[in-house]
Amino acid sequence: MSKIICSAAIRGAHKVVEKAEKEWKEAMDKWGATEPVGFPNTAYYLPIVYAILGIPVEKLGDMEPVLDRCRILLPPLVKENSPLPYLAPALDAGMATFFAEEIIEAIRYLKEPNFYTKQEDPTDDNLWLGAADDVILRKRGIEFVDGTAPGFAAIAGAAPDPETAKNIAIELQEKNLYVFMCAENEGKRFSEQLIEAGVQIGWPTRLVSFGPDISAAVFAMGFACRVAMSFGGVKPGQFRRNLIYNKDRTFAFVMPLGFVSDEWYANAAGAINWGFPTIADTPIPEVLPTGICTYEHVVSNVPHDQIVRRSVEVRGLKVAVSEVPVPVSYGPAFEGERVRGDDIHLEMGGGKTHAVEWITTQEMDQVEDGKIEVIGPNITDVQAPGQLPIAIVGEVAGRNFEEDFEPILERQIHHLINYAQGVMHIGQRDIAWIRISKQAVEKGFKLEHLGKILHAKLHQDFGVTFDKIQVKIYTEEERVNKILEEARAVYAKRDARIEGMTDETTDIFYSCTLCQSFAPNHVCIISPERTGLCGAYNWMDCKASYEINPTGPNQPVEKGEVIDENLGQWKGCNEFLHKASRGTFDHYNFYSIVNDPMTTCGCCECIAAVLPMCNGIMTVNRDYLGMTPCGMKFTTLAGSVGGGVITPGFVGHGKYNITQRKFLRAEGGIQRIVWMPKMLKEEIKERFDNRAEEMGIPDLMERIADETIGETEEDILPFLEEKQHPALTMDPILG
Repeated sequence: MSKIICSAAIRGAHKVVEKAEKEWKEAMDKWGATEPVGFPNTAYYLPIVYAILGIPVEKLGDMEPVLDRCRILLPPLVKENSPLPYLAPALDAGMATFFAEEIIEAIRYLKEPNFYTKQEDPTDDNLWLGAADDVILRKRGIEFVDGTAPGFAAIAGAAPDPETAKNIAIELQEKNLYVFMCAENEGKRFSEQLIEAGVQIGWPTRLVSFGPDISAAVFAMGFACRVAMSFGGVKPGQFRRNLIYNKDRTFAFVMPLGFVSDEWYANAAGAINWGFPTIADTPIPEVLPTGICTYEHVVSNVPHDQIVRRSVEVRGLKVAVSEVPVPVSYGPAFEGERVRGDDIHLEMGGGKTHAVEWITTQEMDQVEDGKIEVIGPNITDVQAPGQLPIAIVGEVAGRNFEEDFEPILERQIHHLINYAQGVMHIGQRDIAWIRISKQAVEKGFKLEHLGKILHAKLHQDFGVTFDKIQVKIYTEEERVNKILEEARAVYAKRDARIEGMTDETTDIFYSCTLCQSFAPNHVCIISPERTGLCGAYNWMDCKASYEINPTGPNQPVEKGEVIDENLGQWKGCNEFLHKASRGTFDHYNFYSIVNDPMTTCGCCECIAAVLPMCNGIMTVNRDYLGMTPCGMKFTTLAGSVGGGVITPGFVGHGKYNITQRKFLRAEGGIQRIVWMPKMLKEEIKERFDNRAEEMGIPDLMERIADETIGETEEDILPFLEEKQHPALTMDPILG
């Protein structure tokens, strides 16, 4: 290994360790040995120290043995004439650097509690995210395991200008890599350059601004260590297994942009321990022989328009990039992007207009594969910020295609459209919501590109089930309304397929984890009498999905022994939940809103909430935009309870689920409903009335308040009393 690099790395390590010792002594003098320290909301303490040394640092005093180990690892400074080999001492120096930097950053959290945002996104006045907490780890770390994100680029410094930074970042995103950013070069930082170039940064877009200093590099390395411990079965202190796991499974590399200081060299040497090479844009000495890394250790002087491609090559990453014929970047890295306010060119659905998505089966001679039609105004016919109704109809034909497969393909529309940069998609079926940004339109994005995305990706992911697909996109209000009516009739027919099935007579339920990219702990278990929260999947749909893709998000769940029949809890479901939520939850109840209800995601059609004063519950659908008697609109409710958590008193559910016999059975079912929006009442009235008649309350719907009666509990209570609503005479709902 280069004597110049090793000398610089060892010098840098000495500087970092000395700084850590100084910071620690000052902290000890001020707070004492028992003062708690650590990174926020994590069970992994200081993760590199914990992973490599097995030492849980919980208090300032716990840092002393770590600093002692740093001193043991630190080799002497390299002399002018030294016969010693350089690689091993440099690697030790790099490891000591990471231990010391974790101490520096932990003390920073103690000294400046608000230095980092401690969330997924920057704020208006704070760009620095700091260490990822365990919620982010569970949500994002699984992508490093299933291949959705093959690795990350750890960028230190800054590009020559914001446009170059933007080009590098987008190319990395297109390869599905995360970009972890820290440090500065000549007063500039890569993350700040992206902001200046109008690029949206944060965990959702995989552009993570960890911190302003080189010491923030430990947040990237710590994340890799935690992935190995969380998902790879590696125990704390099993340093060799952790290093090998990351070398073989996490395709990461270091990309220093600008002058490489001694401290940068020390961090790069540390990263080599994990098999992460360095690819630089400056003419630093190269280390080309293989050894610790898969191929070269240090490659330098790479032009900016080649640096991503060269980095991928040096790390040995095989990138599977889907060719999708759209004028914007496309890939999972853009799924979390949001299109807001002044960025909006066109908005469709979301309560502003009708929006519906429908996959339907046709005869072979009626489908021309790849044909995309836009019937009505296109994006270029609308002035920003504009609105249009939309109906996306995918017509599928295939000798082996079955009607049962329609909703499985239909549910994919959500994330496939979201992969396009500058396009945001929420919801499904007839509650879809699409926004297209001005930047996407400037690049030439039109509505037909939505169809091209679906044609390319559905063929790629589900082509085994069909032969041909054509896509029709309607934006004329009259035609959209006609499609909406037809689609809703099909939705009702699909939902009705499970009538007659009961949870008692079914031994196998099905999971759905499609929404874990937004709600990492959410595990939806779908039974015949509890359809999916999104409304798009019922038990039959999940069964068909599993047959198409046995390793996909819909897995069979053996119901197992009954624990509580009234609440809806089974041993097998609990065991599956515990595993699928990665240990976050060990049980929930299918039929209750008060006692440990099911987790709720962000795609639910409705959210129910307890109204204590009325001794009942309300439920509100996503497309109702007004206030509700619980004091929150749907959007606020979704933000409060929709992140994959269990929230007693609140639960997400599908519209169809309201009229299933097990809906909130533990609290009395539909006779507890005291308020719902008028539009929802009208939509489910026929089935609701049938269910109410079964219960001996045929006029129950007329006794339920809506927004025309009031939007507070105080407003609706007199109406309920006048109508003698049954909830008022039932046992206390919170008793």
